[in-house]
Amino acid sequence: MTGPRKIIHVDMDAFYASVEQRDRPELRNRPVIVGGRPDARGVVAACSYEARVFGIRSAMPSSQAYRLCKEAVFLRPRMAHYAEISREIRAIFATVSDRVEPLSLDEAYLDVTENKLGEPLAGKLAQKLRHEIRRITGLTASAGVGPCKLVAKIASDVNKPNGLCVVPPEAVADFLAPLPVGRLWGVGPKTVQRLEELGIRSVLDVRNAAPELLERRLGRYGELLQQLAWGNDARHVESHRERKSRGSETTFPADVTDLTELCEALHGLSEEVGAELKGTELGARTCTLKLRYGDFQTITRSRSFGEPLRDGGALYRAARELLFTATEADTRPVRLIGVAASAFVSPDDPVQLSLDFREEC
Repeated sequence: MTGPRKIIHVDMDAFYASVEQRDRPELRNRPVIVGGRPDARGVVAACSYEARVFGIRSAMPSSQAYRLCKEAVFLRPRMAHYAEISREIRAIFATVSDRVEPLSLDEAYLDVTENKLGEPLAGKLAQKLRHEIRRITGLTASAGVGPCKLVAKIASDVNKPNGLCVVPPEAVADFLAPLPVGRLWGVGPKTVQRLEELGIRSVLDVRNAAPELLERRLGRYGELLQQLAWGNDARHVESHRERKSRGSETTFPADVTDLTELCEALHGLSEEVGAELKGTELGARTCTLKLRYGDFQTITRSRSFGEPLRDGGALYRAARELLFTATEADTRPVRLIGVAASAFVSPDDPVQLSLDFREEC
């Protein structure tokens, strides 16, 4: 395979909330919030674009979202339903390419350099995918096209919702240059802060920075960051990667001290992971809870079971027990919470009657 790769990133628009608006026409054009109840100190898992204009965003406490928009409709997540629709969408992807890398229920990369339709223009394929998703599911998707995963993912966000952005190889440098440095892969809030202390705020600033300066501040990642700033991303679309775990996590906009709120967030995350397990017909013998405290100390607590966990409810009960018995969440503020399932077994695998408990810091 020669020449630039052709990568598409497809991202469903406000997926959970859009599904609810599709299924309940009376909710269309109304602010819809999927997540915990505002009176139970839950968190927002997803929200419609009508809700976003009020400043509401994912991971925001539901009580805060209610204060911003009292007319919003709050709904509990239906993760199994979302997972079923996600399978329909992945079936559409499979008609175009076998090189598909799902990132979550609502987004995926496709390598269409060589594709089943023999179409040389990736933009046309992206448009076809968007039309098929709309026709079959009644939902809208945005897509980005580029010569690498980095560019395709950034591009998919440019014309949201229900948009398409194509960045040809010769336009990559100009496309990336004015973007905030935080848009580059692997750059989180702490790295942004370190770079801003050096006066580096845009992708163009990264390109112009002295390599030794980036290395002193970021170590070996400094060299990679400068490559990414030019759009040089060698990561492949990994369609057949064997996943050793499936997990989800969320960072709160403010440290959480209330166990009820933590449980609300944990329940939604568990349902999301459980929906993936159902979709693959896998069971998981190990549940792992992840916490990051307010002082940024991060811990994981794991427990293994003889009887595999096969749905979100079972995963939530295991994670909740770890939260209450193996963490300091009742006395220390929590910044991030996550749950993961691992040690997968298929329905035909024999059940082991063993029990294990592990802690890691």
